[in-house]
Order: sequence, then structure tokens, then C-alpha cells
Amino acid sequence: MLFEAFEEKGLSQMSYAIGCQQSNELAIVDPRRDIDFYIDFAAEEGFVIRHVLDTHIHADFASGARELAEATGAKLHLSGYDDNEDYEVAFDHLPMREGDSVQMGNVRLEALHTPGHTPEHLTFLVFDGARSPDVPVVALTGDFLFVGSLGRPDLLGEEATRGMARQAFHSVREKLKDLPDGLEIRPGHGAGSACGGGMAGRTVSTLGYERVANPLLDPDLSEDEFVELLLGNLPPAPDFYPRNKVTNSEGPKPVQGMVDLLPEEIEAFDIDDLKAQMDNGAAIIDIRDRLAFNAAHIKGSLGIEFGDNLSTWAGWVAPPDKPLILVDHDGDDELISDAIRALVRVGQDKVVGFLDGGFDAWLTAGEPFANIPLVDAETAKNDLDHDRRALWDNREQNEWDDGHALGAHHMPAHDVRGGIDGVAKDEPVTLVCGSGMRSTVAASLLLREGYTDIANLMGGMSAWEEAGLPVVAKD
Repeated sequence: MLFEAFEEKGLSQMSYAIGCQQSNELAIVDPRRDIDFYIDFAAEEGFVIRHVLDTHIHADFASGARELAEATGAKLHLSGYDDNEDYEVAFDHLPMREGDSVQMGNVRLEALHTPGHTPEHLTFLVFDGARSPDVPVVALTGDFLFVGSLGRPDLLGEEATRGMARQAFHSVREKLKDLPDGLEIRPGHGAGSACGGGMAGRTVSTLGYERVANPLLDPDLSEDEFVELLLGNLPPAPDFYPRNKVTNSEGPKPVQGMVDLLPEEIEAFDIDDLKAQMDNGAAIIDIRDRLAFNAAHIKGSLGIEFGDNLSTWAGWVAPPDKPLILVDHDGDDELISDAIRALVRVGQDKVVGFLDGGFDAWLTAGEPFANIPLVDAETAKNDLDHDRRALWDNREQNEWDDGHALGAHHMPAHDVRGGIDGVAKDEPVTLVCGSGMRSTVAASLLLREGYTDIANLMGGMSAWEEAGLPVVAKD
């Protein structure tokens, strides 16, 4: 049996290839949007993709399952438990229900219905018939069972949350009870994903170890205790999640030409074209590093540096209804292509082009630019002490609770869209996060809202603590 795991670090998302080395048939489970990755892998290994499967209707990323199946002629297998649910698949596929299976030579993938994260969620049990036709060797648990946690049950709205949590309880108690301790657990995400709280850093475990170490698999928990524990440790849910649920249920449009940077899809705008696009409502995403963005950027740009966080932050704060134009240092085709891939993975499909020559060309042409003043920790503390500038912490609630600057205020970076309640747009404000990335995103959002006096504490709370400045924590 061939088994390969692929990690997309920007979303802490896992997809899998499972195949039979005798028949050279391959199945891809939970594929990401840029499908050439799987096509190339199959070709390199000498396999043919015969089956494509999704564990559920994803929220955190736009699925590549439909396009991969169409591109390869593979059969598309999706859950058959979506009928009359809030999100229901609207395109052709083969529905799978519990006990249904996909056979490839000696290898079999069998569906197990495990609702809780979503109503239609499936886990795929993988059987290697050359070793044992009756005992599964791997469980592809999607967003049902993570290493150290379970999938969040609150993606269908507040009214449905507790009902979904109770479904998760019954999935744990009823669907896992007869599976062996030695079963390898391969989830859809690892630590860093917002699809669950308290995930471990590893993306592989065994069911036996999870029974011992995963607090939500504690057999002594009552149903009510389970629900409170599951709901008590959830990170904020990005508000692009419902948008991706709609995209994945209606059917994501093909994007392979887009990520390949075909000329008819992606334009290299000169400066005049860029200005015209901006006048018509296009949004600029500046993917340069935070220091470069703070030093100088095109007025109105969103500062989201290229890296592992680009997918999530662009999904969270970039306007989904406007054309998007990318700006880097010098118009590097390869970097722009990688950034586009990161964006389409979260359903941001409206990238229409990039600035030819990048921000360097903008500066060389003598065009005006904006900047965000950088302050060190001692300056931020002195400004705070003398009421010259308020200090706003842009980290998440758990980070704030663990320790924050004495006298600071709190608002996570994604929440500053629309401004800060009670803070006038000309009021002096310094922003701080962990290291400066999120506060740069927040600063760019506030500047777009018309705030005029925003500074950024570079080095973030790490620099504050290293300077020995006072930190308070929630009791």
C-alpha cells in the first residue's frame, strides 16, 4: 500500500494519497485547491488517480476535489449525509454512506459517519488487504478527531452548536468503540488550524494513545461535561469559513489556469493601470515583509506579508467582493504565483493581477507612499505612561489572558475592521501583537478606515518582555 501525507502549512491542512502498488490506482483525500500538486505526484510515482474524496464540506479552505476529479477522470466521492442540511452539495458526485467503500486492488477505503464537526462528516477507514482485510490500518479522520482534540461544532450557528457538540459525543462513544488501539490516526489538521482548539503539534497518533491522552476521549465524561469541555476551548472562527462552506457546497470554480499564471488570467499592471484599478475599487495586498510595508507602501494597501499566514489572513481580512492586486518588491513571477496559490486555497479567487516591477517600480517612478511609524518597547511604554498614545494589543484572547502590557487595551487584529469603538480616527494609537505581523495587518486595516495616527511596536510583546517592562495576566 502506498500512503503519503501532504501538509499545507499556511492552513495547517493535511491531505492524503492512498494507493495500491499492485494495481497502481490512487485515491486522494481532502485535496487542496491547486490540484497540479497531486497530478504531478501521481505521475512521478507511476500511479493513476481513480478516486477523489472529501471527508466533509470544508469551511477553512476551498476544496480541490471537484476540479481534481474532472481533470483526471476520477470518481468523486462525497458524503451522502448532506440531504436537507444547511449546506448541501449541488454538483454531481457519488454519495457515500456508512459502510460504502472504494476498492483499489488490495486497498480499501470504507466510510464511517462521524458527525459533530459537521452533520455530513465522514471518517475513512483504510484497509490494507495484503496484511488484513478486516482490521483497518489507518483512519483518515478529517475534522472529527484531531491529535489531542476534536473538531469545533459551532460552524452552523449558535442555535445548532450544542446539538452538534452532542453529535460529536455520540460519534466518539459509538463510532470509535470497536476500533483497535493500534489504529493510526491521520487528521485533517494540526496545531495552528482554527478548526479545533487544543490540538497537539503532531499530525499523527494512534487511537490507543488518544484514548489515554485526548481529554475529549475520556470515558468518564458525561455528555454534558463533554459538551462544556469541547465548547470551552475554541479559538475564534474566521468569518470566511461560512463563505467557503457555500463555495464548497455550490462547487468551487476551476482555478488551475489562474495558479499557472496564464496571461489571459493574470495581468502585470503598470502604474497607470494600477491606479485605474484602484479608482474602480480594486484592493491592494502588499505581500512584502512587515518592515518593508511599515517603511513605505501604497496608500490603502493591506499589509499581509508572504509566508505561512498569508492564506488565513487574506481569507479573513481581504474583501471577497473586490478585485485583488498583489504587490511585492519587484514583481517576481514565482513569488506572485505562490501568493495566488495561497489566496485561492481560501476561496480568494478575484486576483486580477500584480504590479509590474513591484513596489520598487512605484518608488522609482516617484509615486507618493504612506508609512507606519515604528516604535520600540521603551518608547511605547513612555508614550503610554504620559498619555501620549494608547496601546492596543492585537493578539488573540488566550494570548492576552496569558500576559499583556500593563495599561494596554485589547482587540484582535481581525476585529479592527470597521475601526475601534470609542477611538477617534485622529487619536494617537500604537499597536502591538506577538512579533509585529498581526499588528501590521491591523495597522493597514485601520489606515484604510481613515485612522491617521497609527504606530507599530516592532518586535511585539516579545520585545516588551525582553525589555523587562510590566506584564499582567488574567487571574
